[in-house]
This record gives sequence, C-alpha cells and structure tokens, in this order.
Amino acid sequence: MDLFTSQHAGLSALFAPRSIAVVGASSNAQKIGGIPVDYQRRFGFGGAVYPVNPKADRIQDLPAWPSLRAIGQPVDLAILAVPAPLVDGAFDDAVAAGVKGVVLFSSGFAEIGADGAAAQARLGARARAAGVRLIGPNCLGFMNVARHVYATFSPAPNVGRVQPGRIGLVSQSGAFGAYAYAMARERGVGLSLWATTGNEADVQFADCLAWLAQDPGTDVIMGYIEGCRDGPRLRAALALAQAAGKPVVMVKVGSTALGAQAAASHTAALAGDDAVYDAVFRRYGVLRARTLTEFFDLAHSAAVAGRPRDRSIGLFTLSGGVGALMADDACAQGLDVRPLSTAAQDRLRDWVPFAAPRNPVDITGQVTNDMTLMERSARVMLDDQRFASWLGFLAAAGASDAFWPVLRSLVAALREAYPDTLLAISTLLSPARRAELEAMRCLVFADPSDGIRTIAALAGLPAPGAAVAAAAPPRGTPVVLAPGALSEPAALALLADAGVPVVAYRVVHGADEAAAAAEALGGAVALKVVSADIAHKSDVGGVALRLQGAAQVRAAFERTRVSARAALPGARLDGALVARMVDGAGVECIAGVHRDPVFGPILMFGLGGIHVETLRDVALRPLPLAPGDAQAMLRELRGAAILDGARGRPPVDRDALAATLQALADFALRAGDTLASAEINPLIARPAGEGGCVAVDALVVGSAA
Repeated sequence: MDLFTSQHAGLSALFAPRSIAVVGASSNAQKIGGIPVDYQRRFGFGGAVYPVNPKADRIQDLPAWPSLRAIGQPVDLAILAVPAPLVDGAFDDAVAAGVKGVVLFSSGFAEIGADGAAAQARLGARARAAGVRLIGPNCLGFMNVARHVYATFSPAPNVGRVQPGRIGLVSQSGAFGAYAYAMARERGVGLSLWATTGNEADVQFADCLAWLAQDPGTDVIMGYIEGCRDGPRLRAALALAQAAGKPVVMVKVGSTALGAQAAASHTAALAGDDAVYDAVFRRYGVLRARTLTEFFDLAHSAAVAGRPRDRSIGLFTLSGGVGALMADDACAQGLDVRPLSTAAQDRLRDWVPFAAPRNPVDITGQVTNDMTLMERSARVMLDDQRFASWLGFLAAAGASDAFWPVLRSLVAALREAYPDTLLAISTLLSPARRAELEAMRCLVFADPSDGIRTIAALAGLPAPGAAVAAAAPPRGTPVVLAPGALSEPAALALLADAGVPVVAYRVVHGADEAAAAAEALGGAVALKVVSADIAHKSDVGGVALRLQGAAQVRAAFERTRVSARAALPGARLDGALVARMVDGAGVECIAGVHRDPVFGPILMFGLGGIHVETLRDVALRPLPLAPGDAQAMLRELRGAAILDGARGRPPVDRDALAATLQALADFALRAGDTLASAEINPLIARPAGEGGCVAVDALVVGSAA
C-alpha cells in the first residue's frame, strides 16, 4: 500500500484541479480542443480556465494564451488536445510552467506500432522524471463529477450529465467508459469520478483505483480492464480498497494464453490469463461482473445497501411458487435459508392458518384484507432469526398507487427497527418510487432471482476494514535454479527438502542395481527413465508400473531405455528411478506453481484424472498465500466432496494436503524469478493416519529469463 502514498497528492492535483488550461483550445465547441473549454464554462467548474492557442486572442469569450508559460499563474491541470507531432513541445511547455497534471487526448503512440510505443515510453519517462502525472495518451480523459471538472472530449455529458454520487468508475477503454457513463445517467447511478486511462504511459488503471480507495467521496469502485502490465501494482491497489472497506466491481475482458505459452506442465495451461485474474479478484474480494447489467446492478446495490453481516436470509412472499423459486435460488447461491423456530411459525399460523411459515414465509394474498400482515410477519422473522438480509416478493403490488403508502411505511419501519439488516423488495416500481426506497437503503428488484444473486454477491464481499492477512515469510533458504527442466530425482529431492512428502525412491544405473533397489524398497515398484530432456516419460514408453520381483524390474529397466531412445534419440538418459508404488485408499490430485508473466507465481491445486484433464476443476491463488488460503483452495473445487469420501471411502487428510500446498508455495517464493514452474502430478491424498499425502511424480523447470 505504501506504493501509492507518494502518488496520492499528485493524482489529487490531477483529479481535483483548482485551475485548468486547454492546449490546442478551439472556439468551435464541437471540436476536440473546444469541448473541454465549453464543458468547464457550462457545467460549473469553479476555478480558472485558460485556453491556450497562439493563433487566437480570445476563445469562447475567454482570453487566449500563446503558451502555458505565458499564463503566469499556477496551472494544476493541462489538457493537451494537439496532434502527436506537437505533443513533445506542449509537454515541455507544461513542465516549464510547473503544471502538476496532464491529460493527453492525442493518438499516434503505442496503438500504431513500435515507433509509437517507443515515443510513448519516452514521454512516460519524462513525466515521471518531472513529477508530472500524465493520463493518456489516446484517452478520453476524466470527469470529477462532484467538483464539476470535465477534462474530456466525450460527447456523453452533452446528452445529459450524471448526477454526483459516491461511485467511482475507471475504464481502460474510452468507448466503454463513455457508454458506461451513459448507462449510469440512464439508471440514475451517481458518480464521484469517471476516468479513462488510454495507453497508460504514466497513470495506470491501478493508480486510479488506489486514488479512489483513498477518496473520502467514493464508497464503491467500478472498473473495466482489458489487461495489466504491472500485477503487483494492481494487487496493491485492490488491497488498499479492501482495507478501506470499499467494494470493487470489475469487468475483465480478453482471455489470452499468456500464462500457457511455456506449457511444460499442466499448471501453465490451467493457470491461463483469465483464470489468474479470477484468482486475484477472489483474493481481494472483487465482485466480477460478466455483463453490463450486472456491472451496474452490483455497484449500485453495494452503494445502496453495503455488505450483509453474514449469508443468512429471510424470504417473504405473497406467492408460494415464487417463494419456492427464491428458496432454490438462495440455496444455489450458498445463502443460509434457515427455518423459523416452531414458536414463530405457530404465531404466523395464528394470524393466517393456511400460511406457509417456515422460510420462505408465504403469507398468501390474505394481505389484501389486512395490510398490516406484511410488517408484522417481517418483524416476527427478523426478531426470531436475526437474518442478515430480508427479501420480500410483493408481486405487482408496487405499481398500485393505493399500495404505495403501505410499502413506503413498511420499509421505513423495518429500516428503523433493524438498521443493520440488508432490506430488499421485489416488485414493480416507478423510478421515483424506487429512488425513495433506495434512499432508505432498501434494494429494489423487478426479478426476485436478480435480488437473490445480488445479495449473495454482496455477502461475499470482505468485511469493512478486513484487509488481507499478512502472509508469513517463506521458510528456508533461497533456492537458485538453473534454466531448463530438472530430472525427476532432482525435482523430488528439492521438494522433499522444502517439506513436501515424496515417495520413497532410489536412482539406479543398471538392471541389477534396479532389482536390488526394488528388493530394498519392498512390495510393488514403479520404474521410470531419468532424463531432464523428457518432461512426460509415459509418452515415450519410459514408465513401467506395478513391477514385482527382480526379473520384472530388470526387464523393465532395459525395455524403458530402448523405448525412450527410439522415441527421442537425442535425449540424455541418466539411469532410472525405482519408486515404491502408492496404491490403496487415496485420491489422485495435482498441485503446481506457474510463474504468470503479470502476477508472478500462481499456486494451483486440483483433482487428478478427468477432473483436471477435461473439467479443468482447479483452484488458483496468487502467492504468497494468506492464512487459510490453502484450506480454502480445497473447498473451492467442484469435486471437493470427493476429498471428504465417496462411495464409502474415508475422507482424506485435508491438513496434510494444505501443509503440502503451503510447502510448495514456500518453495516457489524461495526460488523467486529462477522458477518457471513446479508440478506434482500425481499427488496422492490419503486418509488421516495413513501417511497424509505423497508426491509420486514431480517436474521442476528453471526460468530461462
């Protein structure tokens, strides 16, 4: 979080300027250089506005200046609306004039190719050296709605302005940002700051997010991101928002294969770009939206109602069928639909003998005869179970003018009596009436299923101020790996030294030595060729399993060598590995670490076989692990019940599995940038008291960088 401390003042000067200059200003309010001048004048900016254009004396009834230095007054923000060839000169002028922040609309940089990228890099370096915060190039700029700052040429405000509010919105895409601004306006969502970051020569998406996390005028942050060049910076910004108790709602587009290009193992392929973003978002409690509707629903709901204190919910309905639908949705979303006590159910039946009083509570259409039933029933529910959330389905009653006073009174009474309960109503309401209920911190949904999904998402937010717990430093001394794949014995030895339990094995160099090793290990054994040049030995016939007796082991030693040489004549063979077979009760798993190019080391765990090959049922975490992360990964799998025992099998030792994941994570951190990937496949998880878990095969690859 200290990463952003020194930057905050600079970004505040950028986002909350007291004076604005527009370089390349135009008298035509429809041109890029004229729009921001027009906006500041019409939309109430309270500071000085300086049009800069050496070819004009006045622009839009304001004195024009030939340069920024000629103004002779402090300029906090300079908006550069000039062609790319003039940017360097305009930026030099800004630095000489002591400008604190620059918005650069101009295109013609990284988006056009290598030369443009180089020019952009030079510009960013100059900005950082001069201590000037630069947003852009190739961006739509920003709007500080609360302060009436419109440093943009987007036409969206001309159609109608967003009302001031407590939601900040940051977008890497100008087009998406403009559309989102229009959606916010149409949906009545108030914004604090709207910013687009464009090519990000200096100010990145993460910087804006961090500023909003510290902005007292922002409660909720919305973000649209296409990619990230600095994963640690984004993680630090998300941690800052989490520590501030500010929900972050994110749209992430663009699934790439960055994390799978060097796929020497399953881990690299499974920890693909989009899955890694999911893991990072989960780590910091980010709500990931998959549609624009969900994007705004989640953000607006978080701003209105906040986070429920737990996952318990009381469901009230006037329709038994809809009540069943809500109950199904709530259970599917992992909400706690606990029943009312017998006494509470009896009380409801006293009022309406044919009611369904368990939870959902269906009071039926009897409310038509007695409107007080709604409030009385809700109070019984909340007094009995202290539900963290309460959702009432009132059908189309909200559209009735006669019913509106009753509904308004109901919400007001419940809000006063239960101030820490998330209240939600599902009915049809006009925008004005909806706004009135939302002012009382009551969510409103036309579709009760939307309400359930939104409440479940809000319940997944971290508690206010609950920052990610600090991870313990990795145990052990640093590890330095040479580039390329290690042999299996070398990989097993490294992991064993790191605290990973590995199968008992011997390395041999002849058939007789292999037979002797098998006899010493006892029981059935596996034999595998040893070669750092062969990542997947079974693919070349280099593996023999369940060998019994000296004759089988000798024959397997010769057979696997012949097969491996035939498949890969150039591969270097360094003997064979003889290992005790691991059979019996146990669940085949896979665990690995892959170095993501953006976020660094990512830990992966999954079930083996079809679960990982076909279903891709894995859990991911960025390192270092926070306390409880390893156990949480075991619970996240869709097939997690298999670990708890299936078809009469005993449950596996979850503590041993979690300890192995922690040991693997520590190893990856100690290896640092020298590690490309490490994988245990299979990792056999066994019942408690039967050896915990054991790594049967391992692949470790050193980084070439």
